[in-house]
Amino acid sequence: MYPDHFLDQKLQARVEANSLRTLIHLPNKIDFCSNDYLGIAKSKLLHHSSENLSVGSTGSRLLAGHTPYINEVEQFIASFHAADSALLFNSGYDANVGLLSSVPQKGDTILYDYLSHASIRDGIRLSMAQSFSFKHNDLEDLKKKVQKASGQCFIVTESVFSMDGDFCPLHEIVAIAKEFNAHVIIDEAHATGVVGNQGEGWVQVCKLERDVFARIHTFGKACGCHGAVVLGSERLKSYLINFARSLMYSTSLPESAVHAILSSYKIFPNMQLERNHLRNLVTQFQEAKIRFNKLISNTAIQGVIVPGNTEVRNLAKMLQHAGFDVRPVLYPTVPAGAERLRIVLHAFNSEKELQQLISKLQ
Repeated sequence: MYPDHFLDQKLQARVEANSLRTLIHLPNKIDFCSNDYLGIAKSKLLHHSSENLSVGSTGSRLLAGHTPYINEVEQFIASFHAADSALLFNSGYDANVGLLSSVPQKGDTILYDYLSHASIRDGIRLSMAQSFSFKHNDLEDLKKKVQKASGQCFIVTESVFSMDGDFCPLHEIVAIAKEFNAHVIIDEAHATGVVGNQGEGWVQVCKLERDVFARIHTFGKACGCHGAVVLGSERLKSYLINFARSLMYSTSLPESAVHAILSSYKIFPNMQLERNHLRNLVTQFQEAKIRFNKLISNTAIQGVIVPGNTEVRNLAKMLQHAGFDVRPVLYPTVPAGAERLRIVLHAFNSEKELQQLISKLQ
């Protein structure tokens, strides 16, 4: 055995805080955990989409991994989202890291919502720009910090926040950006497929396509497949091809994965019944009386605050034993005292199943 005992100290600290993570699989449970909001993955609607297509791309986009087919799919996605161009990345993490590490330069300023996803934070860390967080959805705090920004200023936020399930005040953020010549970057990961009449996302619902510098849509959630796209101008696409290291030095998505993305884009816009059912479940959960503090959310992500790693883990285990796949979110993923159950509602969950879950929380 290799003598890697130097890893024990940090692992033991997690054990003592009851925050050590492990990989678990909970078969035959009612899914209130996954990000498969529309059930595209669960229902295997894309199951046969990759037949006779390559499962290996053989290189990065700049070498052997680029094909005309990828161009066609990017153009299709750009058109759907009313964008000038689209550039595929292997994941939402790759997209955020590639965009945020390459575009802001030394002397520039990045302002990001305090609850922004880890992939956004990691991209910012790799940038040469200075960066500051602003209080979650706090427009006054944002405006105060924009006024102090130097160089090009980038305001980074999410349309739907992954842990709280709330929306960003996009109209107001764009107004601030216009007032101070800042550029808005918005991650639509948890809006893609579910927000809007066709699942087009929060930016298009707000009719602000021409007022946002860059949008990131990811496909591993409601789309039921894998990958991500950065939407923006043709100039931004050219810039990322030349400077986004997570694109330049990664083997590109194979044709099979790209076809799955295209297939999803031909399916989810027509799933209005599923989105309507999902909205009804959200209303049902928000109106339910439970014994825990429940975050206000109009999306599939419902947070139930159960302070303390031990306490929230014990509650999750109780629900799992009762047949529900519900997972705890622990400190340090969320602030101490804000540990929670992250309950995710899906188009395939029935009202009866949801009521059974609610009864366990009452």
